[in-house]
Amino acid sequence: MRVYYDRDADLNLIKSKKVSIIGYGSQGFAHANNLKESGVEEVVVGLRPGSASAAKVEAAGLTVMDIEEAARFGDVVMMLTPDELQRQLYADVLHGSMKEGAALAFAHGLNIHFRLIEPRPDLDVFMVAPKGPGHTVRSEYQRGGGVPCLLALARDPSGNAKEIGLSYASGIGGGRAGIIETSFREEVETDLFGEQVVLCGGLTSLITAAWETLVDAGYAPEMAYFECLHEVKLIVDLMYEGGIANMRYSISNTAEYGDYTRGPRVIDDATRERMKTILADIQNGRFTTEWMTENAAGQSSFKAMRARAAEHPLEEVGERLRAMMPWIAEARLVDRSKN
Repeated sequence: MRVYYDRDADLNLIKSKKVSIIGYGSQGFAHANNLKESGVEEVVVGLRPGSASAAKVEAAGLTVMDIEEAARFGDVVMMLTPDELQRQLYADVLHGSMKEGAALAFAHGLNIHFRLIEPRPDLDVFMVAPKGPGHTVRSEYQRGGGVPCLLALARDPSGNAKEIGLSYASGIGGGRAGIIETSFREEVETDLFGEQVVLCGGLTSLITAAWETLVDAGYAPEMAYFECLHEVKLIVDLMYEGGIANMRYSISNTAEYGDYTRGPRVIDDATRERMKTILADIQNGRFTTEWMTENAAGQSSFKAMRARAAEHPLEEVGERLRAMMPWIAEARLVDRSKN
């Protein structure tokens, strides 16, 4: 595995380019502001007319353009709209508007790997994928650090796509932590698997099921919240700092023994088999097809699931308890008025 750092990147390369950030969600907010503060003078944000994000962009001292104008402007066009919107956006706007020989960039490889987008042959196509949410990409940059980034190439007609990608990654702070060379396939398949089985799907389902088990057994919802959700951060911080062994060094012997003896009863061979089927669904494109079909149908099932999850009693209990801990809000990463 090849890892690059700021010393391996020529920051002046991206500083000499006109950069268009398409979208101003979590990642768009981070990329645009970090690039600006790294000295990229000509960075703009492309938004749809009437976008609610326009005021946030202007408040950050950045220039707003409509997406077609931004596509014509950019030497590097970074696609940071949601995955499900990118295929149509490329077909309707970017394909016919981007400069000859420009670079089309992504922070996630789904649309390229699964061939939902077939870029023009004259375009460099690369990926710079920070290994963290956009709010963390921004906060770590502001602290003087960075979030590791993955770099991959899909097309390189200019012969310079890798150098541009390295420079871009350095500009958003990735070179401070490490820029790891990979492929679109590896990034997409591991990213989707990690999200579904551990980071989002696995973790939230485990927390919710554990909370319900305690509450159903008659324990106070507040106690269940602290044990099954609140303390997850404390344990994950120890693992983030030094791996699983570091966490086990810090906890009690009782907790460590329970880890070894009870954990495998929760995550057993049957669970591993289900993980393999989820990975297969990702690899063969079944998940991507299902997700794109859901979007074509107006996201009705997705929105219903989101609404049901938001109404779960665990959320109400958590809101009340977090109000008792104002330091959490004071140090929050997500401020919806800005990002």
